[in-house]
Parts: sequence; structure tokens; C-alpha cells
Amino acid sequence: MKDHLICIFSAVLLLILPALADAEVNADVPYVPTPWNVVETMFDMAQVTSGDNLIDLGSGDGRIVIEAVKKRGARGFGIELNPHLVKIAKDEAQKQGVAARANFAEGNLFTFNLHEASVLTMYLYPQVLMHLRPRLFEQLKPGTRVVSHDFHMDEWKPDARREVPVPGKSYGPPVSTLYMWVIPANAAGIWTWQTQLNDRALRFEMKIAQRFQTPEIVATADGAALVVSDVQLRGDEIRFRVTQQRSDGLLSLEFSGRINGDALSGTVKIPAAEARTLDWAANRAERGKIRLD
Repeated sequence: MKDHLICIFSAVLLLILPALADAEVNADVPYVPTPWNVVETMFDMAQVTSGDNLIDLGSGDGRIVIEAVKKRGARGFGIELNPHLVKIAKDEAQKQGVAARANFAEGNLFTFNLHEASVLTMYLYPQVLMHLRPRLFEQLKPGTRVVSHDFHMDEWKPDARREVPVPGKSYGPPVSTLYMWVIPANAAGIWTWQTQLNDRALRFEMKIAQRFQTPEIVATADGAALVVSDVQLRGDEIRFRVTQQRSDGLLSLEFSGRINGDALSGTVKIPAAEARTLDWAANRAERGKIRLD
């Protein structure tokens, strides 16, 4: 009987520990207002426009959401655990005349659905960011800009970084560091396509291993290895160059396109004597996963 009760107790612990872990992380996020010049720099880094939907995690008094609506014409939403701060933010949005486009809710940032964001802003401790990181890749669309005030996300290297003077900052040196990431599309897997060169159709295959926003490509043309260089992945847009020394000269092609699920389409530039551009379309024969470690 005693062993049976121990088993039941252990099972209950396994169910509630993740929730307790979330609660522990959430409780470790005090409210510290973001300086106004930092707010403006966050908008500049993310290139916030009227077409954006900005979500601020831990929105505090609502200043980031309200300023995004007032200064950039965006739509904004703030998620905040403290009901008193939520009320302050809603009252200020009403006072500023932006309540129709600046909304706030009391809630847990770990359970809130982020998929509608085109810009995500946050001022959260590193342990919170690391806990949140997998959800960003799961829920945010490729191309979504993520901006963090003062804290980075370890192995996930930012696409941009800026420092902003903050005289009289309440902690640390009088400067804030901002980090921005662009959520990448999942390019991992095996892609195949054909490209017509002169009177010959070359069959290409490329294998992509992807870690965060960094792809590593191994490619062949008609089974012969290619040298791949200048690889870039930003959001759903990918670019790379392939070269191969052939008996009839150097093959050099520049590919660029957009990833849409398991399809990839764009153009291929032939910079040799022909100097022409062709349409390019590839299909993913085998889907891979983005490495987040």
C-alpha cells in the first residue's frame, strides 16, 4: 500500500513540476520601466511600421505598446502578470486616444499564444528568455523580429546588436544593450530541382543542416559536388552561390528564393558570359529540423 501511494505521489509531481517551474520563472521578473530612448531604438532596429502587430511580453505600464501605436501606427498588445500594471496601461492608452489599437491583458507569457506577432519585444531575465526560446521558434512566423532589452539568448546569436546611453540607469553601467533576432524559416532537409543551362538540364540536390538561423549546405549537380558559399537565411528568404570547375569551364550560379513550406521559388543568376537570370523552383524531398542547442 505504501509503495502504491508513493507511485501515485510521484506521478502527481511529474504533472505539476512543469507548472511550478513556469511559476518560479515568472515570479523572478520584477517590473523595471524601459527608458524612452531605448523604446525608440527598439522600434528602429525592428523597423516597426503601420503594418506591424507588436506584442510586448511583460508590458508593465504599457509604454512600448502605446508608443508603437502613436509613433509608428502599428497595432499593439501587451501581456502582463500584474493586474495593477494592466489597469495603468489600459487607462494610459485610453488617455492617449489609442485604446482601439493598443490592447492589454493580464496573463502568463508562457501560455500566451504569440503567433500573431510580427514584432516581439521584451525586457526579461536570461533564465526567462531561455525558457521562452523554444516557443518563439514554435509559434512565430518566419520574418518576425524579436527584440530583447539588455539580455541575450546564449547560443542563438543576434542578427543585430546596439548600445544605447542611459544616464542614471537604475542598475549596472549607464548603457543598455539591445539584441534583435529574425525568426528563420525551417530550411532543413533535402531539396531537389532542375535548372536548364544551354541545351542541358542539370539536376541539383542540396542537403541543409540548420542551427537557429544558420544553414550549412552540401550540394551536388548531376551527382558531382559543388562548392557552396555566401549562404544567407533571413526570415523566409535564402541566398547562396554554387561553383564547380568543369571541363568546359567554371560553373557559377547565384540562387535566391523564398521558402514556403516544402516549396522554394525564386531566381538563379548566371553571372558568366551569358549574364542572365532564370526562374528557380525547388521541392523539399525530406524535411529536417532546426537545431536549437
